[in-house]
Amino acid sequence: MAPHTDIEKSSIEYKDEESELYVVDPAAEERLVRRLDRRVVPLAMLIYLLCSLDRSNIGNAKVLNDTTGNDLLQSINLSTQDYTTALMVFLIAYFIFETPSNYMLKAFRPSRWIALLMFSWGAMTMCLGAATNFGSLTAVRFLLGMFEAGLFPGLVYFLTFWYKPNERAIRVALILACATLAGAFGGAIAYGVGKMNGTGGLEGWRWLFILEGIPSCLLSLLVLALFPDYPETVRWLNTEERELATRRLQGLASVGHSKISWEEAKKTLKEWRLYVHYIIYICISVPFSSISLFTPTIVSGLGYTGLDAQLFTVPPYAVAFVVTVTISWLSDKYEKRSIATSFCLFIAGIAFIVEGVLAPTAFKARYGVLCVAVSFAFASIPPLLSWLTANLQTTGAATLGVPMNVSMGAIGQIIGVYIYKASEAPGYPTGHFTNAAFALLGSFLALVLRTVYVRWNRKLGINEREWRV
Repeated sequence: MAPHTDIEKSSIEYKDEESELYVVDPAAEERLVRRLDRRVVPLAMLIYLLCSLDRSNIGNAKVLNDTTGNDLLQSINLSTQDYTTALMVFLIAYFIFETPSNYMLKAFRPSRWIALLMFSWGAMTMCLGAATNFGSLTAVRFLLGMFEAGLFPGLVYFLTFWYKPNERAIRVALILACATLAGAFGGAIAYGVGKMNGTGGLEGWRWLFILEGIPSCLLSLLVLALFPDYPETVRWLNTEERELATRRLQGLASVGHSKISWEEAKKTLKEWRLYVHYIIYICISVPFSSISLFTPTIVSGLGYTGLDAQLFTVPPYAVAFVVTVTISWLSDKYEKRSIATSFCLFIAGIAFIVEGVLAPTAFKARYGVLCVAVSFAFASIPPLLSWLTANLQTTGAATLGVPMNVSMGAIGQIIGVYIYKASEAPGYPTGHFTNAAFALLGSFLALVLRTVYVRWNRKLGINEREWRV
């Protein structure tokens, strides 16, 4: 995960806050990064996998056992508009609570705050299994959004305490790719749980929420005990490793003991370039949201019904996992995050156009194109976020900039909730063309922002820090 070439590209000389020279052995740094990867990344991946399962399983519940009249909508008498509102309320909670959550993570320590969030969203997922009407479903979805809101920006922010900019995209990708794994596992799990329909007098969708919420509650205890906080405080690093872990990041990343000032916050809020990053993230959030929530519905429109609709959601996400990790590794290796973002959004945009143009009855072709669209839409996010964090130069900027970026994405996610209209099945042209438009706009803006950074770099003085592209 941390190839020797990455270490070779890094300077072996670092300066601390008092400008004292600190020289490290590249081999020691490589060993440290690999150790961090073993302790930090797998647990973060597991946490996000469970979060993604609990967030998106409502899409599976919508069509689970629909042929027998036992899906979510029919069981509690929901209209399509009611269902859409329940999705939107979740995203409103996301928008409201993402930024405050990052400040809470800094105040209470990552292990404690993430464990609390994890237990809470697991409990809310189980409560969804007890929903009896539109009101109860919507209220619990709002609470679920409130507790899940802080996780993804929190994990991205958390990585800035441990990894240098050229090390982050692949780690963010491995975490984010768990959303694609959740899509794959979610379809497979829903297929199996669908066979429990009627067991204990409960519909299959109720069992789906209950069974997928339990692991989050139980594993939150493991997170509390094992999830690390900051390099300068963990006990599983010795004194020399802690010093190396913190010194190698100075001037490049966030520091656990650093305080956040109002001056830093104001400066971050006034930087117009960050708002271009946010708009690009809004652009990708439209397909990300619509794909996550409506893939089972789209697959149903491709001619697969009943439990088969759950099973056929697995391949697009499986392909997306491989593409996402590969693109992110390449963007880190060659320091081409902006190019990777623009390229992926462009391919996704073209794929969505093709998806909308194809005849509604061209099931096999549309299914293949859907795999391409899903894969490259997801693959654009890790390099985009890594690009943002690489250009947040202080702890305060990272604390505010990362959650603001993800919070702004809620605007795109709300748009994504409304674009796949039931009245347009099975072709869903509005959904596909809207996704295409936002993806292509994001691709263009990424190139524009890259051009701005390149021009700024040409005007820098000798000792000024370059903008990452």
